[in-house]
Formats: sequence, structure tokens, C-alpha cells
Amino acid sequence: MNRTLIFIFSLSIFLLLAPAARAGGVEGGEAAYNRRCAGCHGTGGVGTDKGPPLVHRIYRPDHHADISFRLAIARGVRAHHWRFGDMPGIRGVGPEEAEMIIGYVRGLQKAAGIF
Repeated sequence: MNRTLIFIFSLSIFLLLAPAARAGGVEGGEAAYNRRCAGCHGTGGVGTDKGPPLVHRIYRPDHHADISFRLAIARGVRAHHWRFGDMPGIRGVGPEEAEMIIGYVRGLQKAAGIF
């Protein structure tokens, strides 16, 4: 499938499931995610042409545990599942904000039936 179809499919799922994900998410997680992550990973974690979707089975907790997200935020990560290039660390994100972001992403994933 090409990126456009994946994006449209992901966006459709997000629009259907976003209210449920927000209801179960960590307070402030959506705002932190939108401020720090959405520029590359898209609103609601659906991905963009700059970064992969986080609402995807590759990022389910049994494949990418929360520590993977913490390390990616703090240190960055080499590209290994996608062809978007390496992800730089996100400066200024402390542990509390990172946990809110992770909680929000996990809420989106759960609402999408990924785990």
C-alpha cells in the first residue's frame, strides 16, 4: 500500500476512535503530544511524511515497551522499521511530560485495538 492510502486509512481510524482514546488517556497527554510529537507523527499518531504512525501494530507494548518510547524521546532513535530517517531526541521533555505522551499514545493504540 502506498503512503497516501495508509495515511487516509489511519486518519479514518483516528477520526472514529479519537474520542474514546481521549477519554482513557492521561490528562495533559494529548496537549503534550500535539506540542512535541504531532509535527512528525501526526495528529492522533497517524503519521505524516516526516514520521511513522505510532498507532500501528509495530509500536504495541509487546514489541516496543514504554522504555523504548522514553529512550526515543530522551536520546532519539535510529530508523529501523520505516524510511523516515533517524529520530532526534526531543529537547526539553522531562520524565513527567514523557509519561503523559506515552499514556496518550497507548490510549490511542488501545482504542484502535492494537493491544
